[in-house]
Amino acid sequence: MNDTGPVDYKLNGSIATIAMDDDKANVMSEAMLIALDRALDRAERDRAVVLLVGRPRCFSGGYDLAMFQRGQEEVARTLRRGAELVIRMLGFPLPIVLACTGHAVAQGAFTLLAGDVRIGATGDYKIGLNEVAIGLVPPHYGVEIARFRLTPAGFNHALTTGTLYRPEQAQEIGFLDRVVSAESLLEVAHEEAKQLCGIDMNAHAGTKERVRADVLCRMREGIAKELADT
Repeated sequence: MNDTGPVDYKLNGSIATIAMDDDKANVMSEAMLIALDRALDRAERDRAVVLLVGRPRCFSGGYDLAMFQRGQEEVARTLRRGAELVIRMLGFPLPIVLACTGHAVAQGAFTLLAGDVRIGATGDYKIGLNEVAIGLVPPHYGVEIARFRLTPAGFNHALTTGTLYRPEQAQEIGFLDRVVSAESLLEVAHEEAKQLCGIDMNAHAGTKERVRADVLCRMREGIAKELADT
């Protein structure tokens, strides 16, 4: 874990690298979600292209399952933060490049789907939405972002079977845009971010808002429905 918490922020020119590392599975704890939100605040103030990376062999293992055994208030609060992070990323006014360094499961995979460009490393790790395999119904916001980003057949298969896919399989159904060697992942992702620094950011923000308005609306409605009393 970094001295400043589970998220480290580094600005290099017009690229803000946001690195998640909790020394474990990069679980989407309340602390992680707050730290990510604050890092995005900084990137927005810096008008920087975001490069979001995980720790070696693990992008994010999703929510801490032990959380679901604790108080309902904590569960609802964390789920709301997780949903709001995914929505914020999908509608973020600046480009977001994700470097998938390893496992991306459940909320980790929803976060992966929210990036504009998603580059994964080759390797022995899995990506997917395993909620049904562990006795959970996927949240509305997760269903909607999966519907938006995955192929139709992949969307149905991923959500209803809870399958975890190898990186190359994950690319085929839409979790990733590219798969490159683990050794070149960060270099390739940084180069992608560098190229995106050259686009018109106002046009990017306006286009993203227009293209994603419907799915963002459905995701917000899902949060309101599921967490109405929290």
